[in-house]
Amino acid sequence: MILLEEVVAPGCHICKEFEKFWETIKGDFPNVEFKKIDVTAPEGMAIAQKYMIFASPGIIINNELFSTGGFDKEKIVKKLKELS
Repeated sequence: MILLEEVVAPGCHICKEFEKFWETIKGDFPNVEFKKIDVTAPEGMAIAQKYMIFASPGIIINNELFSTGGFDKEKIVKKLKELS
């Protein structure tokens, strides 16, 4: 199982774009568990501090920071395919 976490901030439009993108590809990755974490919640604050996330969304794949402040669709798909 692959863990894909998104650390989101309230009102973040890039976060919403990522979630829409994930909805379009999640069918190709049944082995991926997606978890959305609010940065204003205690868990989100701890994760943001641990991974030094200063811009949302913070994308974490299998406990490794993948990107912050934006995302590259092709790179995410490539990484998930590599891990699948």
